[in-house]
This record gives sequence, structure tokens and C-alpha cells, in this order.
Amino acid sequence: MSDSENWPLYEIFIRGKRGLNHVHVGSLHAADDQMALTHARDLYTRRNEGVSIWAVRSEYIAASTRDEKDPFFAPSADKVYRHPTFYDIPDDVPHI
Repeated sequence: MSDSENWPLYEIFIRGKRGLNHVHVGSLHAADDQMALTHARDLYTRRNEGVSIWAVRSEYIAASTRDEKDPFFAPSADKVYRHPTFYDIPDDVPHI
């Protein structure tokens, strides 16, 4: 087994020039954070697409699973005040 196979796995997120959000673009193994950023830059922004890179060690990401989707998100459905379906929005208000 090579050294690179023992390196931690990083999830890479790129924010594009026109985008407001970072988007997951892939994963890579790196010895440390700086190497992860450098390799991510070289792999995922070859055409000058990005303005910001996040490299996050996979072991630090906590995520819900597809199987728990219904029970996990169910509590938000009973809070009708969070959904603006009963508000009257004036016609002169843009982008709503």
C-alpha cells in the first residue's frame, strides 16, 4: 500500500466566478490541508473556473442518510409559519 493510499480523504467544494455557493466537485487524498488545496486547485480549476476552494476532511462531515430522509425532515413540515403560502405579496415587490 502506498503512502497516498494512507492519506486522509478530502471532499472538495468550489465556488465559481458567477456562483454564490460552493459546490461539491469531487474527492481526493492528500497528506495535509495545504496539499489538499493545492491538488484541488490543480485538478478542479484548470480552466480558471473557481474563485474559492474548500477542502474538508471527509471524516469531519456529518450527514443524514437517504434512508432517514422522511423521519429526519418531518418536523419541519408541521411549522406552517415557515412557509409564506398565506401572505399577500404586493405586485411591486420584485423577485419573490
